[in-house]
Amino acid sequence: MQYKILVVDDEEEICNAIKEYLNIVGYIVYTANNGKEAMERLSILPDLILLDINMPGMDGLDVCKRIRTHVNVPILFLTAKIEEQDRINGLMAGADDYIIKPFALEELHARIVAHLRREERGKGKKNIMGIGDFIINYSERKLFVGEKEIFLTKTEFEIVELLSRHKGQVFDKETIYEKIWGFDKEGDSAIIMEHVRRIRSKFSKEWKGEVIETVWGVGYRWV
Repeated sequence: MQYKILVVDDEEEICNAIKEYLNIVGYIVYTANNGKEAMERLSILPDLILLDINMPGMDGLDVCKRIRTHVNVPILFLTAKIEEQDRINGLMAGADDYIIKPFALEELHARIVAHLRREERGKGKKNIMGIGDFIINYSERKLFVGEKEIFLTKTEFEIVELLSRHKGQVFDKETIYEKIWGFDKEGDSAIIMEHVRRIRSKFSKEWKGEVIETVWGVGYRWV
């Protein structure tokens, strides 16, 4: 199977360089140079989207917010920004990961492989876990409290699945990152902290009990 990748960046040289490299390693690559073109390219049904944040007009954050409820594929931001708040804003818009410019094409490829592999793992898992009215449907990647669905992003669900499948086991932030994204990435604990904060916020609206416990100085566990 050849995966389809959509690359969105207002710099044509970057688009062309990424396209040429990914074509060589076996992907079908489509490009767009602005937010409007990106929206139009969604008809190709990409398996993964590489999305630049800083584009004129409709920037990457706006594109991500608009498509996330309709597109259930990994979205990786390409960004020259390095402030923690910018990364958090990207996650809140619905992105799964980010890579900071300038980057090596080999690293970009490694992240793409990790995310696509993660997608395939998710498709193959079957079963349901219940805690009273709290239900996780792993095969459909959905979570319910009673009959009400709690909507999680792809990465949020991956974290819930990792912790809930290993109830009581403590995972530090670096290990969670490595297991979710498929490779080691020291220094990105803020990403995990923000995802967990958002998961808890969504849970708290429908569920009274504590589900994800912070083990101070260590990490998190499912209780």
